[in-house]
Amino acid sequence: MLAEALNLVLQPSIILYIILGVAGGMCIGCLPGLTTTMGVALVLPLTFGMDAVPSILLLIGVYVGAVYGGSMAAILLNTPGTPASAATALDGYKMACKGEAGRALGISTTSSFLGGLISCIFLILISPILAKFALKFSAPEFFMLAMFGLCIISSISGKSLLIGLLSGGLGILLATIGIDDITGNMRFTFDYMNLYSGINFIPVMIGLFAMSQALIGVEDILKKPKSTGKITHVIPRRSDWGVIIKNSIPFGSLGAFIGSIPGVGADIASFISYGQAKSISKHPEKFGTGVPEAISAPEAANNGVTGGALIPMLTLGVPGDAVAAIMIGALTVQGLQPGPLLFANDAPTVYAIFIGLLIANVCMLVLGLNSVRIFTKVLSVPKAALVPIIFLLCFVGSYALANNMFDVVVMLFFGFLGYFFQKLEISSSPVILGLILGPMAESNFRRALLMSRGDASTFLSTGICWVFFILILVSLFSPLIKKKFASKGQHTHGEQY
Repeated sequence: MLAEALNLVLQPSIILYIILGVAGGMCIGCLPGLTTTMGVALVLPLTFGMDAVPSILLLIGVYVGAVYGGSMAAILLNTPGTPASAATALDGYKMACKGEAGRALGISTTSSFLGGLISCIFLILISPILAKFALKFSAPEFFMLAMFGLCIISSISGKSLLIGLLSGGLGILLATIGIDDITGNMRFTFDYMNLYSGINFIPVMIGLFAMSQALIGVEDILKKPKSTGKITHVIPRRSDWGVIIKNSIPFGSLGAFIGSIPGVGADIASFISYGQAKSISKHPEKFGTGVPEAISAPEAANNGVTGGALIPMLTLGVPGDAVAAIMIGALTVQGLQPGPLLFANDAPTVYAIFIGLLIANVCMLVLGLNSVRIFTKVLSVPKAALVPIIFLLCFVGSYALANNMFDVVVMLFFGFLGYFFQKLEISSSPVILGLILGPMAESNFRRALLMSRGDASTFLSTGICWVFFILILVSLFSPLIKKKFASKGQHTHGEQY
């Protein structure tokens, strides 16, 4: 079986498809607005005339490359290429501004590879067990997971927790615009057709992160640009390897687990990992200033999702995320039905997918480390030339989502909002987090209450809910406890002198 799978994959044409997929995915991931899902969807029609193995491995290559590629734009331009890279931008761009763009990209690339490698191991060894566990998630568990994710707002709020919570509340409020999933009623649409489907978080993200940065750049065009220094040490330093391995193993595993839960994507995994990395760090106050672990953790997690999302898809026929749903369509076109029977009837194809995912991650590592120097040249481009390019990418990326100028207007609005946020030193990330997790929290909260006929105890009715409840408490109170112990330690240290 394994020998047959190796024979299917280890062919020059198949390897070439994987390499092209990864390279194309990296290009897609770098461009703001061109999401991973969009990239895979664009490539899907090209696979209709291909055999099953090369078609699915081409899509997997695009998937792996796009998830990783978003980190390049996030680090170099503070412009997350994909939503999953928003957490990486928090510290990656700060490190690039210190003249350590190569180091940041090296950490990102190796962490992404290790996270992807761990997800391959999960996919191969633990897929039946983990998929069965993830299938137990119902509305209460999904709500508790969303609340656990929202607790991260306390870690990314900047100087003021209150303002951070208000920003997160704004994101949650924006998420309520559109058709109510439960009742079908219109909410906050004001009879304006473009609001019926809600606010797409992609234009919001482009505006808050990219357009706002371009507006800041306009102010600096006439100023003498600060030199970022010569890019060296693309391969991670010896001192960075400990941080990379320490973060990649647990957060890559967390990403694989989150990816195996249907409906939960890499963006949520990366923010959760960022928050947890900060909560366990010995120096959480340094997060947001450009520290290696703040890049390693979210990158390992969001690339860990790639293999995790394939677990329920292959074993149960349930997509782990939107990309996996597209891949189910690709397999169906080839006459293959994802699920338990796929392992019995087409085991070589399944194992070929396992091997192909592993090769795609190796290709991502090789291409990433060798193309890093090319991408870091973006930092040496004069702002007078760079700012118009960012403006153009923002407009094109927003319009390309649905060929609708309304998305461009949304992007511009949040671009100016993000600009004022930066001037007032307010973090924009809670808005995005609230917008992403808001629908998940609200819909599952209401479904859980409908299922339990209004009994709120349903949110603590299972062991999984209790696990998330404990994690929520740890996330909320560990920063306060750490701060208390730190101040106590400083007080004791001062008394010694």
